[in-house]
Amino acid sequence: MTNPRTIARLESRILERAAHCVEFELADPRITLVTLTGCELTNDLASVRIKYSVMGSDADQRRTHRALEDAAGFVQRQVGRVLRTRRIPRITWIFDESVRLAAEMDAAIRAAIARDEAIKSGAIEDSDADADEDGVWSDPDHLDARTADQLAEDEYQEFLDERRDEPAD
Repeated sequence: MTNPRTIARLESRILERAAHCVEFELADPRITLVTLTGCELTNDLASVRIKYSVMGSDADQRRTHRALEDAAGFVQRQVGRVLRTRRIPRITWIFDESVRLAAEMDAAIRAAIARDEAIKSGAIEDSDADADEDGVWSDPDHLDARTADQLAEDEYQEFLDERRDEPAD
């Protein structure tokens, strides 16, 4: 078993060298707007999973993945030169979707903020017109914070009432 600090130090070196190779040494036109986001080295130092993200379409992501797979041997050799270990880890490229998911989350938050500001300014009416006969909103996009809090509080009270009515075991 390898020391976790050693693993972390080697991961840092691997990521730094691999990023340098991808950015400056690979002359493949298929590789565009790539960011290496992290890597995970196995305890036996035999393999490393390098995570990357691509800004662009799904086709760009597939092209970039093929190019990185084709260049894995070269990058592996370059990484081996800076590691100074007996074994050079085998590189596996893993697409990291966290950057895309973060961008989607940011867009959703910005849309919610814009909607709240529109409600506050009076551009959009905050009414119960979209509520069902039970008072439950059919479209969650039209649910404001106060109504959501009230619905959650009502459901919680019903839950507590049901728990009180149940016989104790």
